[in-house]
Amino acid sequence: MTDILNQTWGQSLASYGLSSSPHNTSLTPPRNGTGGFQSPFSPAMDKAIGGITVIILFITMVSVGCTMEVAKIKAHLLRPKGVAIAVCAQFGIMPLTAFSLAKALQLGPIEAVTVLICGCCPGGNLSNVFALALQGDMNLSIVMTTCSTVLALGMMPALLYLYCKGFELENAVPYAGILVALIMTLVPCCVGIAINHWRPHWSRVVMKVGLSILLIASVAIGVMSGITIGTSVWVVLSPRIMMAASLMPLMGYLLGFVMSSLCKLDGPCRRTIAMETGCQNIQLCSTILKVAFPPEVIGPLYLFPLLYIIFQGGEALLLVVLYRCYRLLRPPAKEATYRTVGSKVEALKAPAC
Repeated sequence: MTDILNQTWGQSLASYGLSSSPHNTSLTPPRNGTGGFQSPFSPAMDKAIGGITVIILFITMVSVGCTMEVAKIKAHLLRPKGVAIAVCAQFGIMPLTAFSLAKALQLGPIEAVTVLICGCCPGGNLSNVFALALQGDMNLSIVMTTCSTVLALGMMPALLYLYCKGFELENAVPYAGILVALIMTLVPCCVGIAINHWRPHWSRVVMKVGLSILLIASVAIGVMSGITIGTSVWVVLSPRIMMAASLMPLMGYLLGFVMSSLCKLDGPCRRTIAMETGCQNIQLCSTILKVAFPPEVIGPLYLFPLLYIIFQGGEALLLVVLYRCYRLLRPPAKEATYRTVGSKVEALKAPAC
């Protein structure tokens, strides 16, 4: 995998005015948030962070696969209306939102590519948790996560090529590296599905062990990144990047709910599609930014997904609290009254408001 990714590094460096030589780390494009960034990573540290990022992605996708059931996937595919609307929302709303924010906030080239990659990623498994908290359609949520992950193999490179034309950066994106990362996503997901299908009693063990390793690996990568990047983290915490990270998930939630409402889906499906639209696969985004781009190009911006997931989770939790308050405060549903007609019992309909 490293050899394939390294072949794209020189192309990416050249596209941004960089030389592949380790002595040349200057950036020529204007308004670039990482302009003149001197990578603080030693080769060993860079490989360590890249390797841990790949491990996090692998464990996450195996765990996601362990939550999927073949029978439920087939049932939704036989009635694909909800899935089709969710896919259109995922690959229609979020990439367009990322592109619009990058233009409106006048982000630099590397910043814009970072935001676009995050916007073009498939749905993440965190959406399943929030869909459950919002009493959504869990079967639709899991099937949507599966379908968006599979479709991302073709949709993500195509959408990046399309939207990067707006910044004249279509030749700067390492498509080969992104495809490798997407394949790395699908393979462990299929492994998880196979485990849940043929050895369902193993699924809970895999998820518990995976969660423990995931927490340890996340702490390790956070500590190593903090030590090596240090004060350069201001690039990720700039006002424009903060606005992009906060507005993207919120717009995804709202537009996903509006789109599913216009398509006349029921309440659980609307809430599910809203979560699936706003929640991105942050592990995949981090892996692409860290592994597909050389540190001289991406700088500390590979931490953007961490910023995104903070806002993504915070805004989703706020929506969960609002929904729960609405459920508690709304008037209770009126109980149906019945009458006997001959030997049959019929329910009397309440008068329309």
